[in-house]
Amino acid sequence: MADFDLDRCIRKIPDFPKKGILFYDITGILANPQALTHCIDAMVELYRGSTIKAVAAIEARGFLFAAPFALRMNIPLILIRKKGKLPGKVIGKKFSLEYTESEIEIQPDDVPAGADLLLLDDLIATGGTLSAAKELIEKAGAQVPEIFGVIGLPSLHYEKVLPGVRIRTLIQYEGE
Repeated sequence: MADFDLDRCIRKIPDFPKKGILFYDITGILANPQALTHCIDAMVELYRGSTIKAVAAIEARGFLFAAPFALRMNIPLILIRKKGKLPGKVIGKKFSLEYTESEIEIQPDDVPAGADLLLLDDLIATGGTLSAAKELIEKAGAQVPEIFGVIGLPSLHYEKVLPGVRIRTLIQYEGE
């Protein structure tokens, strides 16, 4: 994995979406083909040869990293979406975020039974969304041995709500 200054592509927006929140904006990565290529290459390097049989991504920014990763790894992509966005049979989970409440859903028929899935999002903050997504995947019959985020905020202690899962990120911000 070549050295790349990912930090220079991530904008830090204070007081968004509400006062007191520092928002890490990944659109700078998406606007820079070298930065996005770096992220996908790094993910492939991390998970090549792993037991991962599919990747499950969280709406919406997680999709942007998971889709090219799934193609490069030749594995299925499973969508985790906000309530009411997936057709057909779904299972859902309500949860609390840093500044609101939400509900996500997954189509259980897309989840390979008994398989190890990589759960992916663009940013790991408190871990609430990922914890809910992990529960949905397990309810659908698969395991989540690892979680990946491009950005990690370990000062928010996401590991406390995601025990027993290996968590990897490409860049971390402390004390934010």
